[in-house]
Amino acid sequence: MKFTRARDLVIAGVIAGVLVNLFLLLDYDAVPPLPGLAGITLLVLALIEAGLAWSLRGRIRRKPGTEPVRAMTAVRAVALAKASSVLGALMAGGWLGVLVYVLPRNALSTAAANDTTSGFVGLVCAAVLIAAALWLEYVCRTPKDNVDDRSEHDSRS
Repeated sequence: MKFTRARDLVIAGVIAGVLVNLFLLLDYDAVPPLPGLAGITLLVLALIEAGLAWSLRGRIRRKPGTEPVRAMTAVRAVALAKASSVLGALMAGGWLGVLVYVLPRNALSTAAANDTTSGFVGLVCAAVLIAAALWLEYVCRTPKDNVDDRSEHDSRS
């Protein structure tokens, strides 16, 4: 399995942002007011993933007193992290699309001013989700065994 690349996340975010912005350009008046804390769900997911990463970190590094992680548990955690990082990128792009539309209209419309708050909250929460997901993915990498590295280096000499 390949680990998440930044360019994949950027591409997903840009596509989502452009689509959301185009939708708002076409029919912003039909969109109901965005809840101020609409992005908080992403923050909850980020906290759960950060907690999972924290609990798996020591177990994967085989610290004394910890139970080893089963391979399928690590694979599932990586799959969750990959999906969450893409979700975070899509949502960050979407919230950026909202902000690009509403920021220039803040002074003209009360709805746009209210949606600006939602956009910033959503963008920050999406960024936190991306960070937590990438950290979980990083934590689940197989640790390098220093003993094997030294013996391999010695055999080359």
